[in-house]
Amino acid sequence: MKFERHPTASRMRRLPALAATLLAGLATSASFAQGVAYVSSEKDNALTIVDMKTLAVTGTIKTCKKPRHLMLTPDGKSLMVSCTDSNGADIIDLATRKSQRLLPLGDEPEAYDLSPDGKTVYVSNEDAGEVSFVDFASGKITKTIPVGKEPEGVKASPDGKTVWVTSEVASLVHVIDTASGQVLKNVKVGKRPRRFALTPDGSQLWVTNELAASVTVLSTKDYSVIDTLAFKVKGARASDITPVGVTMTKDGKRAFVALGNANHVAFVDVASRKVTDLVLVGKRAWNVTLDKAEQRLVVTNGLSDDITVVDVAGAKAVKSVAVGRVPYMTLIVE
Repeated sequence: MKFERHPTASRMRRLPALAATLLAGLATSASFAQGVAYVSSEKDNALTIVDMKTLAVTGTIKTCKKPRHLMLTPDGKSLMVSCTDSNGADIIDLATRKSQRLLPLGDEPEAYDLSPDGKTVYVSNEDAGEVSFVDFASGKITKTIPVGKEPEGVKASPDGKTVWVTSEVASLVHVIDTASGQVLKNVKVGKRPRRFALTPDGSQLWVTNELAASVTVLSTKDYSVIDTLAFKVKGARASDITPVGVTMTKDGKRAFVALGNANHVAFVDVASRKVTDLVLVGKRAWNVTLDKAEQRLVVTNGLSDDITVVDVAGAKAVKSVAVGRVPYMTLIVE
């Protein structure tokens, strides 16, 4: 009798856990049903819309010239897309998918970030070698700060006191005080630095170095170099490993780095700073973004005109979806 009762009791004990798993699965399915990915396409002057549940293209939105960097507006109701050849950001209403206005961003805007209060846009102006501070409401440029040639990545600190900017030509990270607009420090990193990721505790700033096949890990306390993570891909030349896009999980345990012309994305354990997996994706893997559940990673592939959806748990590509010509970045809205 004991032999028969124990399995039954065990099954009964498992029912709450099973129910929780099923509910979690339903919640995940619901989030996929609501999730929409917007992909900027440089050559089409448009955004491609992808349904994250079916992974099917459902439409396009025409926008300004050479769209690249994407972010949500502070209220979460509109999409900002910087357009390099239009010298501004198109503000697109998510409900109607219509353009509301063009926000001036100075000459040849590359990338940008918003201040934590959403009032200021910090933007890199490539040709001018400057960083512009733009008032989001009025569109007025309130400050311009000279930096190294070809500034690229921009990231605001969570406390709003600092903004970090990369200079591709100078191989520097500029540490800028947002109150005064002064450059507090210039930090030497790898060749051609591109984008940033900040650990959730704010202690480490990760910088991708496109022409050094590496990531530099900086301490935000004194901007000393904690470590340099060099990437290797079997069968790929070092010159083809060109990391650009980087993102981290909310718990800060994992980072994902797009390796450019190596056509792979690297899964990195943040604590040990070791690559745990390499996933083959499309040509010139340029940018990476996670869905809200952090179950799917979307890699934007600039030379195969597609995005690759990667299953995070299994570290494997699920599907490639054809989008516009020369896609640059993907933003998922859920």
